[in-house]
Amino acid sequence: MGRGLGNGTLVPHPDFEPVAVRGIEAALACGGDGRWTIDYRVEGVEALVTPEAAPPRRTDELWKRTCFELFVKPDEGEDYYEFNFAPSGEWAAYRFTGYRAAMAELPLAPPAIEWWGGEMRVTIDLSGLPDGDWCVGLTAVIEEADGKRSFWALAHPPGKPDFHHEAGFAFEAPAAARG
Repeated sequence: MGRGLGNGTLVPHPDFEPVAVRGIEAALACGGDGRWTIDYRVEGVEALVTPEAAPPRRTDELWKRTCFELFVKPDEGEDYYEFNFAPSGEWAAYRFTGYRAAMAELPLAPPAIEWWGGEMRVTIDLSGLPDGDWCVGLTAVIEEADGKRSFWALAHPPGKPDFHHEAGFAFEAPAAARG
């Protein structure tokens, strides 16, 4: 899988507690060639609602259903990047010039998304992102059988769920560890 960058436990936002999902673990690794592997594991999948399998394609608004996300913010500047991955195989990639500012589609080769009923592996080429040290956020939106959604992240800012807030970029990915 490459060089391990770390493991993390995602926690639910306190205002949106899950019903049956008990936890989400995530692991990051980098192959040194710009290709990253992200593994997500959900505990309590019996109540998990996932979109039906679809051809891999770029799709907006994946956060309205079960999806897993990666946020990357280079240390230099205000730009950051958001990547969404659905168990269906659909995905999205965006660039922002500042906090929720000037969202634009990010040109990207389609990531490889594998889903095994509660476990997801995503392989994505991030070699086109800026060099240097990065801060990373790992998140998930989970829909359960009763229609309730919970919002999971490495860290949450005060107030409503906000994966774009700097508090969520809780994991450091130094350039030296990626290359």
